[in-house]
Amino acid sequence: MAVRNFTVSKFVIGLLLAFISLTMLVPILNLFAKAFSDPSKVHLLRGYDIWPKGFSIVHFQVVLGNPIVGRSLFNSLFITIVGTALSLFFTTITAYVLTRKHLIGKTPIMVVLIVIMIFEPGIVQEYMVVKDLHLLDNLWSMVLYRTINVYYLIIMMRFIEEIPDALLEAAKMDGAGHLTIFARIVLPLSRIPLLTIGMFYAVVRWNEFFKSSIFLSSRDNTVLQVLLRQFVVEGDSATLIGAANLLVNNPIAQLDFGALKAATIVVAMVPILMLYPVILKYYTNGVMDGGIKE
Repeated sequence: MAVRNFTVSKFVIGLLLAFISLTMLVPILNLFAKAFSDPSKVHLLRGYDIWPKGFSIVHFQVVLGNPIVGRSLFNSLFITIVGTALSLFFTTITAYVLTRKHLIGKTPIMVVLIVIMIFEPGIVQEYMVVKDLHLLDNLWSMVLYRTINVYYLIIMMRFIEEIPDALLEAAKMDGAGHLTIFARIVLPLSRIPLLTIGMFYAVVRWNEFFKSSIFLSSRDNTVLQVLLRQFVVEGDSATLIGAANLLVNNPIAQLDFGALKAATIVVAMVPILMLYPVILKYYTNGVMDGGIKE
């Protein structure tokens, strides 16, 4: 049985990585501790405390009991799920087309895409396009917004180019067309980049609040990140605790606004955090399946 060699450099690197991990983990655990603490004991928590003082879910009752939060959560999930699915589909099929050797005009198309990636349009131009498409205050404006990210497209192209040409030629000789090759060969062999790029798309769409605050104006179409910014950053507590008076034996005066902010952040953070274990699981399996076999 092989024994790993202990070195001072490995020990120092391990300590450094552990310290960096703690600087990210402790604030998250402290948010959970505040959110689940008893309102009358939240003030006893310090910045490094990771265990709640007492236990109460009243802050989550206030946050999740507000219909505005529920509606904004649904809107964020809709934009993230549908938008990510469309982005993956169009990014992958575009990458497949652009990697075909006999594509006419491939170089000019790539030049245009690179220019678009470097010189992004301003917010005024984007707003006018959305307005002309009659998508203002419509969730589809955020679903369709930047469906293809050129940087992710180039990454996907590099993966597809690594698929052996002999495999694609064999499929063509068997009578397979481009759609069949794309669906039955390219997609199964691109599982790792699909999961990785899909995670990137999902995180960007979930965390987007600036364009959402511009394109979506009504309260029914607001997203969770905009609501989070209004309460946590701007201090608009009236919108969030509007349903607090519905809670029995929990008047507004007993609520801790710092804990309410923590509960709101947790609600906005948990859905996207749940994505990482799933992605990492399939990512690891994909790496093992794609290993070289002798």
